[in-house]
Amino acid sequence: MRINKAKAVLERLKADAMLLLNESNMHYFCGFSPSEGAVLLLKNGSGFHLVDSRYTETAQLHAKESGLKVIEQQGAFAEKCAELCRENDVKALAFEDETITLKQYDEYKAKTGCEMKGIGASVMMLRNIKEPLEIEYMRRANAIAERSLTELLQHIRPGKTEKELKALLDYLMIKNGADGISFDTILLTGAHSSMPHGVPDDREIRYGDIVLIDFGATYKGYHSDMTRTFAVGNIERETAKFYEAVLKAQQAGIKALAPGKPCSEVYDAAKRVLDAHGVGKYFTHSLGHGVGLEIHEGYNASPKSKDVYEAGNITSIEPGIYLPGKFGIRIEDVCVVTEEGNENISAFPKELIVI
Repeated sequence: MRINKAKAVLERLKADAMLLLNESNMHYFCGFSPSEGAVLLLKNGSGFHLVDSRYTETAQLHAKESGLKVIEQQGAFAEKCAELCRENDVKALAFEDETITLKQYDEYKAKTGCEMKGIGASVMMLRNIKEPLEIEYMRRANAIAERSLTELLQHIRPGKTEKELKALLDYLMIKNGADGISFDTILLTGAHSSMPHGVPDDREIRYGDIVLIDFGATYKGYHSDMTRTFAVGNIERETAKFYEAVLKAQQAGIKALAPGKPCSEVYDAAKRVLDAHGVGKYFTHSLGHGVGLEIHEGYNASPKSKDVYEAGNITSIEPGIYLPGKFGIRIEDVCVVTEEGNENISAFPKELIVI
């Protein structure tokens, strides 16, 4: 049970209990994502999941695995948390100092009367090392996304709009088994593709356009993340060369990914390839980010990152180049860091596809 992982954090912080209000952190310990509630974990290895009536039955089903005692609360969660702290002699309470609101902090501090100790990135560090079942959930999410993209390709043609195709891809992911979408799908064509996180609109695809699609599915709360770039009908020779540069950069980044490797070094491996092709100045974001219960979590592969990869990490590798007013090209896969190096869980082809 993951509740046992919290004990080591509490020992290190010299705290008696840990209060979790963040949805993703609660999911990690209770097995699903309640929009409200609280999880209280004690240093003796026991814990409580405070819910309202909307989540009681769901929480009880997951409690068989989580080991948490479910308490349906009619009033304020802070009141019940304070009562549990008094009953269990909690004097020092660890809390999510990186995500809690000031209002929540003031309320729980006042109600419990405990010394409040920030957990920093302690829970995120636990979440960064994925268990086999978590990796399997992410494989399932990725497989759903890839199947959906394969089906979408049959509909990409001149005259279709960005918003129309985005809506279709979102529908296909749900139809194919996703619980939801990982984030607002990015589907951009032509000059719109030069915006790394542009918003799809009513622009129609034209012959010769680049189509950039950044999307993901969720399964059991876990996210997938993938980007592919296509050409419609034809692609100019110079643009094809840019695509090849991005592909080689991504391959270099994946090759460099290994346990013990600083994230900044993995970034550098990809950036050097783009620089060698004369397009490094068009690469304007980090190479990748942790993925899991959140689409962006944990560490990131940027030139200034101090993070170091560990076995069990799951990260995106996504170099891209963006020429304002012309086009953008990005290729993204999600990889699992293993003891020997890494495993790419994305199987969708990356060679340039002209639709």
